[in-house]
Amino acid sequence: MEKALAFLKEHTNVALATVENDSPKIRVFQIMKQEGTVFYFATNPKKEIYSQLQQNRHVEFLVMDGNISVRVTGEASLQVADDVAQEIYRNNPVLHRFHDTYRTIAYFSIVAEKIDYYDLGTSPVTFESYSLT
Repeated sequence: MEKALAFLKEHTNVALATVENDSPKIRVFQIMKQEGTVFYFATNPKKEIYSQLQQNRHVEFLVMDGNISVRVTGEASLQVADDVAQEIYRNNPVLHRFHDTYRTIAYFSIVAEKIDYYDLGTSPVTFESYSLT
C-alpha cells in the first residue's frame, strides 16, 4: 500500500466521482493535503459537488500517470478541523485566487476504505487491492 500512497502524494490531480440521485458525476480535483489514507479537498460551497456530498457521501477518485493508476474508494466527511482548513488555505496558493479567506471555502476529507493499485506496464499486469475497513 505504501507504493500507492507514495504515488498519490506525487500525483495530486484526480478525477473525483460523486453521485447525484442515481447518476455518477465526475470532475477534476486536487488533493490539498494527505495524511496517510485521509485525503483533503476544498471547493466552493455553492458548487453542485458540495450538495452532492451532503446527500451521498460515497465517492471514488482515480489518478493515472503512464501505466500506473490508483483508485481510492471511501466516504467523504464535511467536518474538517479549523486548523487543518487554515493550513490547506495557507499552503495552496490557487485557493487565494478565488477566495479572500479560508472561511469562504468548503473543506472535506475522504477516508479511504479501499485502495486499488494498477501497473499496466508489468507482465503480468500488477494489481494490488487494499481493504481498509
